[in-house]
Order: sequence, then structure tokens, then C-alpha cells
Amino acid sequence: MIRVLLADDHEVMREGLKLLLARDPGVTVVGEARDGESAVAVALKCRPDVVLMDVSMPAVDGIAATRAMIEALPNVKVIGLSMHADQTHVTQMLRAGAVAYILKEGAFLEVSTAIHTVCAGQHYLSPTLASVVVGALRNPGTSSDSTHSLTPREREILRCIALGMNTKSIALSLGLSGKTVDGHRRNLMEKLGLHSVAELTRLAVRQGLVSSAD
Repeated sequence: MIRVLLADDHEVMREGLKLLLARDPGVTVVGEARDGESAVAVALKCRPDVVLMDVSMPAVDGIAATRAMIEALPNVKVIGLSMHADQTHVTQMLRAGAVAYILKEGAFLEVSTAIHTVCAGQHYLSPTLASVVVGALRNPGTSSDSTHSLTPREREILRCIALGMNTKSIALSLGLSGKTVDGHRRNLMEKLGLHSVAELTRLAVRQGLVSSAD
């Protein structure tokens, strides 16, 4: 029996996947999570074989959660689940350690196949993603200097950081807690492969989020 954890911030999506997987006698759902942080915590508790991981979730996203989960549970198989088919999302999820990536638009048709494929020691990608992965291999590094994978909130926070605002100022400006702002900053660095506020600022200027005169 393959033990599966569902990590998605949309309850309707989780319920749909549970109903679908209930038809597969070789699969059982052992846990659910609605964000990346709880996904890691639940995985540590229930020790699943496979995690269906939504790539875009609040606070800690699927990319960061996948990285943390695989560090703690090296044998877990993570399947990225997303509505995004762009090179940045796909390659960052795979680099984080996912062994499969399926699109939400075809998830209900592909999910059982993907689960059994990865448990057989193979990788799985939605068929429409082949050109995305080939493009990434032909043009390595093109996605690392881009902000188009960021959520609108992450772009707001990146712009604030680049303008020299501290955590308290950003929190007051956007109506967030300081803890949430710090979480977004960590996620930004992980997503973009950067390690300092100075690097975030330079990227924001390059991408046109702020000008060097701001």
C-alpha cells in the first residue's frame, strides 16, 4: 500500500484528490496539509511514501517545503502539483528534489499514474512539460535571474526590500506581521537562489521592480 500525503492550500483540490485516490486499491491517503510548513510537520509525523505538493502555497511554498522535507526524509517521493507550466516553476521544483511534476489541469487523469511511476523508481512529467524541461537544459541558468515565478505578494515585498524598508516598515505598509514578512524574505532568497538583501536589491533593479534612482 502506497502512503500518500496531500499538501494543497485549496480544500476542494484536496477533497477531489482524496476521492480519486480512494478508487485506487494500492494507495491510501495518510495525511493532509494546507501550507508548506504544516506539510513538513505532517510528513515527519505520518512518514508518507509520496507527497503531492502544491507548488504555490502561502507562507512557505512547495519548493521550500520540498527541500526541507527531502532533507529530513530522504526516501520520500515528492510530486509537484501546479497550475504553472513555466520553466522557472518546473526547474526549481525539480532542483528542490521533486521526482515528478504534474499540472492541475490534468491532475485527476495523471495523478495515479504519477504516484505508481515514482514508486517504481522513475520520474514523471506531464506530457506538455517536455519542451519546458528541454528548454531549461538548452539554456541553463535563464530562470535563476527572473521574478516571474513570484506571487504578487512576493513581488511587493521584494520591491519594499529593494527600497531599503526594514521588516517593521514592510509589515506596517502591507498589513502583515513581522513574522510573515521574514518568512517571505526567506522564501524569496530560496526561490531566487540569492543570499543577501543586496543581491535581492540588485535583482529588483535588473527586473524593473525599482529603478536605481528610487
